[in-house]
Amino acid sequence: MLEVSGLHVSIGATPILRDVAMSVPASSMCGLIGRNGAGKTTLMRAIMGGLKVTAGKIEFEHTDLTRTHPHRRAHIGIGYMPEDRRLVPELSAEENIMLPVFATGIEDAASRLEWIYGLMPEVQEFRQRGATQLSGGQQKFVAFARALMIGTQLLMLDEPSEGIAPVFAQRMVEILRDLKGEGLSVLVAESNDTHIADLLDHTFVIERGAIIESR
Repeated sequence: MLEVSGLHVSIGATPILRDVAMSVPASSMCGLIGRNGAGKTTLMRAIMGGLKVTAGKIEFEHTDLTRTHPHRRAHIGIGYMPEDRRLVPELSAEENIMLPVFATGIEDAASRLEWIYGLMPEVQEFRQRGATQLSGGQQKFVAFARALMIGTQLLMLDEPSEGIAPVFAQRMVEILRDLKGEGLSVLVAESNDTHIADLLDHTFVIERGAIIESR
């Protein structure tokens, strides 16, 4: 599904990722585990086309993403939840979730939204509230739902439980558990795998911009 090989990424003159190699098989849930500053966000941003690749290859379903315009990720079924949520404050929760639909015109969006609300009923309850009226945990749920809206093949979640109350973090784990049976490929970046270890099919440990362990 997703294959990263020999990946090098620099930000300015500073090398961040060094010879990263990892594989996310179809229908699997994988963890990208590392401390803050280890390179998790940089790797996800590189996969999404937000950072230029210095060397190496990122292949998704036989498509070379290093040669693909960043906006095409949404069109080929890759959903991304950034750590800082990136909601549009002027829009409601549901409008934020629907942003990928407005941008790509994906088919059957209504049924996809209904499926997401079935998976995350709490989001349906506050769908009409403005993004700025939501708590940090609720905003994370909206960002998660937005990624699900477009992530029909691959879902990438950058620290979904970071900076939110324990009750929201536990609920995130429950949602991930429910997703296990949906056939999605999922890559979850976290500082540790304490709460999700039993959900992961594969784990990649990243440190100082390099994968130091794969299990």
